Amino acid sequence: MIKISVMYPGGEGRTFDMAYYLETHIALVRRLLGARLKGVSVDRGIGIPGSPAPYLAIGHLLFDSVEDLQAALATHGPALMADIPNYTNSQSAIQVSEVKL
Repeated sequence: MIKISVMYPGGEGRTFDMAYYLETHIALVRRLLGARLKGVSVDRGIGIPGSPAPYLAIGHLLFDSVEDLQAALATHGPALMADIPNYTNSQSAIQVSEVKL
């Protein structure tokens, strides 16, 4: 299983519309990526008491293989990227991982 994690850093002046992300962007992700997408989860950063979370949110998408991930993003990546300004002004960091457990 392959996971792509899209992490949205917090910080001064950074915003993130979680309602839009959950209700609209993730629906778009599911619709466009279809059967290649095996799972999705979303984390909202809350931090520990007395310190802010390093990330406002993290979206995780699961695929059977790197090839499925690449094919999905090659076809639909531009449409997904074009939606980003609708929910955040944060520059995302991306991690692709092999799920081991």
